[in-house]
Amino acid sequence: MSRIAKAFERLRSKNEKALIAYIMAGDPSLEATEEYFHSLVDAGVDIVELGIPFSDPIADGPTIQAASDRSLKTGTTPGKVMALARKIRKKDGSTPIIFMTYYNIFFKHGLEAFAREVSGAVDGFIAPDLPVEESAELLKYCRKYDIDLIFLVAPTTPEARIRKIMEHGSGFVYLVSRLGVTGARARLASSALELLERVMGYSIPKAVGFGISKPEHVEAIASAGADGIVVGSAFVQIIEQGGDDVAEKLRKQALELKAATRK
Repeated sequence: MSRIAKAFERLRSKNEKALIAYIMAGDPSLEATEEYFHSLVDAGVDIVELGIPFSDPIADGPTIQAASDRSLKTGTTPGKVMALARKIRKKDGSTPIIFMTYYNIFFKHGLEAFAREVSGAVDGFIAPDLPVEESAELLKYCRKYDIDLIFLVAPTTPEARIRKIMEHGSGFVYLVSRLGVTGARARLASSALELLERVMGYSIPKAVGFGISKPEHVEAIASAGADGIVVGSAFVQIIEQGGDDVAEKLRKQALELKAATRK
């Protein structure tokens, strides 16, 4: 059983939902990313998505686009992020790590080489610009090296395509709460709950992301039956603000959001 599957199984036994945190690797440095990872996990984050910076992050809003740009300017490369994940894994043997980036990163490195080099350290890949219809080759290597390939489902995704995504994806399905790009929002979109209702008949864990930033958002999504909640821009904004207490601010935010998964 994969670390991701174990995490959801453990949480179900406690009647909790997974808090999945996204941060951009290399923003403001790889050393800081390692510190932030452990702060988030210590605060109760169940799964961590590490972003690999890309020059044209089309699914991301201004907050994560800026983080990607900052990371690239510090010299962050896919190879360095892969090494960071392996380093973190030596200290933390249980927290699932997911790479979220764009397909060109995998393709340029070599699909099998990428999967092989992070096997045992990284548990899942998310490539928001990779359609399920074109995923066969990456999916083959993910299965070979025991890595979950996680697909996105949007409010506009037709039923036939949802079925295909559920058939090929693993780990969890990432439900996009609203149309548009990532970014913290003041209000939870009604489309998030409507989409969740559409996929409740599938057994794969369901995590909702895009625009979620407040405990009340987490509570609403958890109450509607989601298995996990993804929060990204809210954490990235704390990192962007900087200061000497970033790790503690991340920890405080994570504690508040995690508490909402238990209600």
